[in-house]
Amino acid sequence: MGLLMSILSAAYYLPKLYFGSVPATVSVRSTTNVKAVERVTLRDFIQLRCPSLFKEFRPAWWLRSGHLQTGYCVVGDFSKIDKVEYDRKLLRTLDGGTIGIDLTPPAQERTLKEDTPIVVVLHGLTGGSHESYVRAILAPACRPVEQGGLGYRGIVVNFRGCAGVPLTSPQLYSAQNTDDIRAAVLYIEKLYPRAPLIGIGFSLGANVLTRYLAEEGERSRLIAGCALACPWDLVASSDHLQKHFLHRNVYSAGMAQNLQKVVARHLDALSKFPDSPAWKAAQAVSTKKKMSLVEFDDAVTRVCGGPSPPFPFASAYDYYRAASSHKVLADIRVPFLALNSADDPIVSSLPVGVADNGWVVLGLTNAGGHLGWFEAGKRFGELERWIRKPVLEWLRAVGEDFVPEGERGRPTHEVDGFLKEVGRDNVGSKEVEGGGHVVGAEGEGGLFAGL
Repeated sequence: MGLLMSILSAAYYLPKLYFGSVPATVSVRSTTNVKAVERVTLRDFIQLRCPSLFKEFRPAWWLRSGHLQTGYCVVGDFSKIDKVEYDRKLLRTLDGGTIGIDLTPPAQERTLKEDTPIVVVLHGLTGGSHESYVRAILAPACRPVEQGGLGYRGIVVNFRGCAGVPLTSPQLYSAQNTDDIRAAVLYIEKLYPRAPLIGIGFSLGANVLTRYLAEEGERSRLIAGCALACPWDLVASSDHLQKHFLHRNVYSAGMAQNLQKVVARHLDALSKFPDSPAWKAAQAVSTKKKMSLVEFDDAVTRVCGGPSPPFPFASAYDYYRAASSHKVLADIRVPFLALNSADDPIVSSLPVGVADNGWVVLGLTNAGGHLGWFEAGKRFGELERWIRKPVLEWLRAVGEDFVPEGERGRPTHEVDGFLKEVGRDNVGSKEVEGGGHVVGAEGEGGLFAGL
């Protein structure tokens, strides 16, 4: 009986992986001859190069529930670990908005080869390059190889108004709008034309990344993607948050409070656009003491979370239906790994069976909460993020072993200083003055971190 229970327990803690019925076939560098290229299925590629996905993840015994894992993301002190510093550049978009691009390692720290793989990061709801979950990946990914890292470059795309990025237009960001990441990737590729670009998104950023890859299909400038704690079906997740007392009054209210504070910090900037829907929406939410996430999205995000069309939407739920990423999975045409936790209190469902796409691999752990995945460390009381192991294996595999095929992206040109794709005149950006040095562990005060 003891042996049987041990076997069942071990099986419980193994991540569940879901592959397409016909896995995509990819070109990879041979493990025996680095100059040779061979064809393998994506399933075989992952089994050989991402062994952590086939081993147990056991949450720390004192953080066994999804609520505790998620709560520790918010209250834990991560200021002394995974330190990352950045050079910040600011991009001006066609509508006058501003995106913050944070690059690590800083130029003065060390020089990397032009073809060094780049991890392009999209953060969570109100986060930025300072978030602990971002640094948990970038710190080892960008550490020099001789110090045990991958030696990669990391670039975080900070959404409008987040992480100290100024708000310079009456348009915010959302789970639906992919124009800003599209403009940022164009700029990054121009900076480093020889470097493979690998996307990774967290929570809301995972949703944006998924939609971007689906929209770009075979011509994606990102050669691969990784989505962590993606919310997928926003309607289902919203219903889940609203249905339960704890979820409604802690998670939904906490995320709404973060969003209210982001808007409040930019009231002066938005007041320069007195006739805009964004200014009217900002005024309405700035006086509210408590809101739910759906109430905030109904007042603000569905109105000014992206360009018109498709914004504004008639309601928050119309926005959720349009922004959900589970229904576009079938259109992805690059290697794509998505990892979620079954006890995530914010994300209610995993799109297993929604799209039978050989390019997509879905992984589900039974524990981990929302962006947590904390396991016991080597020392008593110490915690480590299990998720960094499979993610770093994935980044190494697609950055060094995977051989992309076909043309990436459309031709580009500059129009009035803005970098655009030929035939797509509604998306573009140019670098503007500002930016500077950013210390990754220094977030914005007053916001709940980790969400």
